[in-house]
Amino acid sequence: MSEAAAAALAIAEAKIGQEDGVGEWTQITQEMINQFADLTSDHQFIHLDEEGAKSVGFPTTVAHGFLSLSMLTHLSSSIPQDPELLKGIAMGINYGFDKVRFLAPVPNGSNVRVRSTLKSAELKGNAINFTRTYTMDIEGSDKPALAADWIVRLVYG
Repeated sequence: MSEAAAAALAIAEAKIGQEDGVGEWTQITQEMINQFADLTSDHQFIHLDEEGAKSVGFPTTVAHGFLSLSMLTHLSSSIPQDPELLKGIAMGINYGFDKVRFLAPVPNGSNVRVRSTLKSAELKGNAINFTRTYTMDIEGSDKPALAADWIVRLVYG
């Protein structure tokens, strides 16, 4: 284990269970929904046809669940990170998800943001797997859009 990894692990272990912060609001637009539909070939009517979406109980078209999930990268980037955790990093990689739940639809035009809580930090040689629970808020809604346990592996030199 590198010294940088050992130092980061000690800092991270003291932060487990604490909220890292809340990100900035970002609007989900119909253009984004359309582009995601084209990229993924998922053209289900609830994403593209406002009248069709209304006919099944949605207020307007809704974002794909996977579009919301893919927005975590952007949305989490506005949450400040402890610079001490980042000292000595050689690279970071997306390791995957332990759990993802889509809890509420994201209507076209909604503003969303994420909040992050450090769930665990696990040493893997010269790397640490950081698992954070992200909850995506929908502005004006009591119910979050999604909750996900996302694992990012930081490799230390």
